[in-house]
Amino acid sequence: MSEIDATPVLRQWFSYMDSDDPDRVLTMIAPDFRMSVQFSTGEGRSAEFVGDHDGLVQYLAQREKSTLVHHIDTGARVEDVELVLGRTTRAGAFEASFNATASLDRAGAVRRLLIGRTPEISFD
Repeated sequence: MSEIDATPVLRQWFSYMDSDDPDRVLTMIAPDFRMSVQFSTGEGRSAEFVGDHDGLVQYLAQREKSTLVHHIDTGARVEDVELVLGRTTRAGAFEASFNATASLDRAGAVRRLLIGRTPEISFD
């Protein structure tokens, strides 16, 4: 199994996020879901989006839809945790690197989600 094949939940998550209907990620979360998304736009400017189901709804509402494409470059699964390193592109050009970690429940739903994103570092 390749490293990327080890992270099917996060691959699906980012596939939904890149689509015209990113709200489908709401079907992937557990009842006790909690998240933190650290979102840097560069030069020390950043925002943190935190919360539960309602926090995710708010995060989704402020996002650009169908603009960025997430590329997972490598990933691993350790027990019930998936971890990925990737990059986002806009119109094919590098925009930012990201790390994502998801803790899953027994059914494969996302219980915890931690994402860090920055345009300041590229792993190419």
